Amino acid sequence: MINIKKYAAIDIGSNAMRLLVSNIIEEQGKETQFSKSSLVRVPIRLGQDAFTVGEISDENIERMVDAMKAYHLLMKVHKVERYKACATSAMREAYNGKEVVDIVRNESGIDIEIIDGKTEAAIIASTDLHHLVRTEQTYLYVDVGGGSTEFSLFSGGKIIASKSFKVGTVRLINDMVNDIVWQEIEKWIKTNTQDYEPVTLIGSGGNINKVFKMSGKLQEKPLSYIYLNGQYAMLDAMTYEQRVYELGLNPDRADVIIPALRVYLNAMKWSGARQIYVPKIGLADGVIKALYYGRI
Repeated sequence: MINIKKYAAIDIGSNAMRLLVSNIIEEQGKETQFSKSSLVRVPIRLGQDAFTVGEISDENIERMVDAMKAYHLLMKVHKVERYKACATSAMREAYNGKEVVDIVRNESGIDIEIIDGKTEAAIIASTDLHHLVRTEQTYLYVDVGGGSTEFSLFSGGKIIASKSFKVGTVRLINDMVNDIVWQEIEKWIKTNTQDYEPVTLIGSGGNINKVFKMSGKLQEKPLSYIYLNGQYAMLDAMTYEQRVYELGLNPDRADVIIPALRVYLNAMKWSGARQIYVPKIGLADGVIKALYYGRI
């Protein structure tokens, strides 16, 4: 006899916001299964406001309220039992972030929690990776968002170190990341991986998912550093219009995909990783599992 629950997670990022509805399938004596029922992504680039002028604009507040009203209705239709909405770096850094949370709650009924970088990294790192992570190997998990990137080092099946850095695609396209930040990331990666060899990357985020989909590879197969570097060079040589028209990239993806690949490539170079696995997981998946297991 199986028992099916429905949980949802709302991930309010710097480049887009997502509603993930998951089926949680319980059967006595067996491992609980999590499967995606629905994923709705809305390209509201809050980071463009937060990182350049320091506040979320009235226009984007209105768009955000409309999106949350729609998410509220979708969760009702799906008969979602529990949900959690988390906002990351854009809302963290906007001086009117808490005011926006109040507006959204009053207008849509959705209660948003603004989480710090450490919490974000911990939720992502707690995502169930046992089907991919072999206990005898070392992995560097890299989640590239619009405002920040979370790094987590796994070895022996356990988290060794985890850190969030203010390097994200929206910051990068606005030229808001200086050399000092890159140097800090390089130092952190090299320091934490120097005693482990070899290291394999695990990448998450919409941009690496798109590159992986374009590769046509099976989900359990990795991409090589050489392949990823080749894709970076190919995309960088194209104009924004060509990436949209010829490759069919979403307009809000076509500009940020290049800086995202730069982060993954640097992480591979500094850790010595030659391969990157791309499972379909991220903050929203981590939130649902954390909700279910009582971690948040």
